[in-house]
Amino acid sequence: MCLFNDWSARDIQKWEYVPLGPFLAKNFASSMSCWIVTIDALEPFRTKGPIQNPKVLPYLEYSEDKHLDIELSVSIKIPNGQEKVVTKSNYKYMYWNMNQQLAHHSVNGCNINCGDLLASGTISGPNEGSFGSMLEISWKGTKPYQCQMEQKENLFKMVTL
Repeated sequence: MCLFNDWSARDIQKWEYVPLGPFLAKNFASSMSCWIVTIDALEPFRTKGPIQNPKVLPYLEYSEDKHLDIELSVSIKIPNGQEKVVTKSNYKYMYWNMNQQLAHHSVNGCNINCGDLLASGTISGPNEGSFGSMLEISWKGTKPYQCQMEQKENLFKMVTL
């Protein structure tokens, strides 16, 4: 596993996902961490996932702990070096675990090959402060996100920890 960000342009995505699905909103930038963690190394972090209601289809049913307790945080680093935490979440909040996502991806006959990349989707927690996208954090633009910066013209850099 690794960190991956497709840098979705949510304003475009909102418009195009009905009826097309996200396309242009996801085709301009992606980034991936430079390290990979094996599934075996993550075994000690297995945990229960959220209750799935309504009941899932039989091929998506599972037993035992299939979710992973991986803490995540995102901060903005401004030019003077200060960082402000934007969100803290956890991979265990994913509604669908990776086993289910893989099963669903392949149910229509689509092969999975060595080197294929599957991304989980936005990792949001249940509470304010754990939302996984700026769209959620700003409540669809109705609640502006405040980030103190020395000068408006300075650009900030997103830092994923």
